[in-house]
Amino acid sequence: MKLCQTCNKNKAMLKRPKTGQPICQPCFFEAFELEVHHTITSNNLFKPGERVAIAASGGKDSTVLAHCMTLLNKRYNYGLDLFLLSVDEGITGYRDDSLETVKKNRETYEIPLKIVSYEELYGWTMDQIVKEIGLNNNCTFCGVFRRQALDRGANLMKADQIVTGHNADDIAETVLMNILRGDFFRLNKCVDIVTGRDSVLPRSKPFKYTYEKEIVLYAHYKKLDYFSTECIYSPNAYRGYAREFLKDIEQIRPSSIVDIIHSAENMEVDVTNVKMPEKKNCKQCGFISSNNICKACVLLDGLNKGR
Repeated sequence: MKLCQTCNKNKAMLKRPKTGQPICQPCFFEAFELEVHHTITSNNLFKPGERVAIAASGGKDSTVLAHCMTLLNKRYNYGLDLFLLSVDEGITGYRDDSLETVKKNRETYEIPLKIVSYEELYGWTMDQIVKEIGLNNNCTFCGVFRRQALDRGANLMKADQIVTGHNADDIAETVLMNILRGDFFRLNKCVDIVTGRDSVLPRSKPFKYTYEKEIVLYAHYKKLDYFSTECIYSPNAYRGYAREFLKDIEQIRPSSIVDIIHSAENMEVDVTNVKMPEKKNCKQCGFISSNNICKACVLLDGLNKGR
């Protein structure tokens, strides 16, 4: 029988994907929560009294994020006013089911829930958009609309910032995608733990260094209620190819995920001769954009012209 290498008392119940260390359940929970707490405090993600929106889809990442944020907020007295914020994209048989999980989380963690929908904000559901444009570019529409929908919902609820469940695997995948696209100017930005730190509504990633496999194990052993079905419209998403490649190299070298993140953090890109986009407000909707008309309004105008 292998003993836990942390306490040397209990039977090891699992091997940590991040370190390969045999560990018991109590020590795994403690290590997981302490690492997230360290990420939060060492990066000064929050200030006491802030109103924080937890982006909640009902999936494993956002469910574990909601659990950890409420737990750590009480344990370490962060002094945060937390609430759940969900986006209903209008995907029948997927988002309607996952939102039921979010509603259960609202009851479990006893924090408010705000749901905003594409139909309410844009006059379109994703089902209608896919019917209109097909499956070639649908993830672009959804990603752009979703980012803005979260901002709109957070503004309605007077949030000071948004926290998302992006984990180490997600961030490493984004680094790989930017390399494959030759978009090296985004390499430093895509690994920032806080985006828009100086804006009115920053977004932070408490799970920046947390492995996806460990999030799954934490949810499993804690018996958390989450929705595990993949989006029916994303089987051919470009990110999927980066994800498969990352899983392959993780099998050979588990530390490769965080190594990729650290590589991008330490990469210096000379932008002295490059004109970087300036942040401004969209002339149509008023939300943050790098152009006079934001991407969401451009896409929405195209959809409405096709009606």
